[in-house]
Amino acid sequence: MRVLVVDDHPLFREGIATLLQSTDEAELIGEATNGKEAIDLAFRLNPDVILMDLNLPVLNGIEAIQSIARQKPEIGILVLTMFDDNDLVFAALKAGARGYLLKGANRTETLRAISAVSNGESIFSPQIAIRLLSYFRTGQLKETVLFPDLTGRERHILELIVDGRDNPEIARNLGIALKTVRNHLSNIYNKLQVANRAEAIEQAKNEGMGKKF
Repeated sequence: MRVLVVDDHPLFREGIATLLQSTDEAELIGEATNGKEAIDLAFRLNPDVILMDLNLPVLNGIEAIQSIARQKPEIGILVLTMFDDNDLVFAALKAGARGYLLKGANRTETLRAISAVSNGESIFSPQIAIRLLSYFRTGQLKETVLFPDLTGRERHILELIVDGRDNPEIARNLGIALKTVRNHLSNIYNKLQVANRAEAIEQAKNEGMGKKF
């Protein structure tokens, strides 16, 4: 599978490159840092799969997906982002994405998603899939936000530490510096009024974070 990665964080792109180098099933054929570059490289390289972030400079991910899907519908586009709000999920799917995966997914999940999209299938992170199933069953999207005082990035990092990820792994997955992870964790501890990582994890689990469905 020939893969194009689109993300403006160099550390995250490096992480994807390392992931793809670890398997014989996929190869990285190009990298783009904004939506315009994504469109140009998609038309020039004709990848099987594009891993597309949504928060991009110059041209955002949704607009890039629309343009590529309209002119190159055979290319499978997998959104790989930290944003999981309902509006973005539906906008990405309406634009032509075949899947929606949250950053922080492990190696197996990411490679499985790339393979599925390459084969024309649709695939979603578990929490996204649950919301979509609920919507089709009830006609309503119920989005319960745990710890509303946390920012989206802080909530995502809390989810990752509940999942057992250490700071270097979080930094690689999110494409941010290790010092930035530490700063986010400090803010999380202050907002949750806990003293350390273990107490934050315990409180998050007590509120239902990290439960598997």
